Amino acid sequence: MLIGTWNVNSLKARLPRVEEWLSDVRPDVVCLQETKLADKDFPALLFAGLGYEAIHHGVNQWNGVAILSRMGVDRPIDGFAPGIEPDPDARLISATCGGVRVHSVYVPNGREVGHEHFHYKLSWLDRLTAHLNDTTSPTDHVVVAGDWNIAPDDRDVWDPVRFVDSTHVTPEERGALQKVIDWGLIDTFRQRYDQGGLFSYYDYQAGRFHKREGMRIDFLLASEPLARTSFLDVVDRNARKGTKPSDHAPVLAGYALDPAHA
Repeated sequence: MLIGTWNVNSLKARLPRVEEWLSDVRPDVVCLQETKLADKDFPALLFAGLGYEAIHHGVNQWNGVAILSRMGVDRPIDGFAPGIEPDPDARLISATCGGVRVHSVYVPNGREVGHEHFHYKLSWLDRLTAHLNDTTSPTDHVVVAGDWNIAPDDRDVWDPVRFVDSTHVTPEERGALQKVIDWGLIDTFRQRYDQGGLFSYYDYQAGRFHKREGMRIDFLLASEPLARTSFLDVVDRNARKGTKPSDHAPVLAGYALDPAHA
């Protein structure tokens, strides 16, 4: 099973790129973030024509998350599970696809250290762990994929000195991410690749992409039973090239599952 995640930075603006990528790569499941669409504007019929059942959680022109699946979509949940403080933004959607519980996440940016949005980011990650506790188990096949807006360690930014006292790299953010991981998730990409310079996000400014000055903030975390079957982790850097790309590249993970018997 091939599962991808991609912050498309406006699905309306990037739709031709997404269609092309789906046709070329043909992942089984894709988590999208920052669609910037309300549900009524989401092109579910277009994705159906490409062979994907699609679900979307969006309320306006900001945020927005989706799951596209060729393996079916069961037990969808928009946002956090009932009983958890609701999120005012559309940043989380979950469903079971081919026997894997898939969560598409768009973690808040945080804006500035100490800003109220920074504390919202930390709280959001705590609620994500509660959501996982309420909806699934670390002993199940689980993927939590998306734009985390956190670089897990200094290998995941192009120049750690440039990020001192900035969001995405603070001990508080990395600690909050580690709590999610400690629920029972594994960063198989980092298990497979030890080196730095493997980035998923490049700012549009200052020629960052061509200078390879980026960050690894988009990744898939897998439960241990699923991670045991991992055979592929890759950033599709080619999808960051060309005309009107997203500032994020898609990230893909492969798991040696037979979807018919997952």
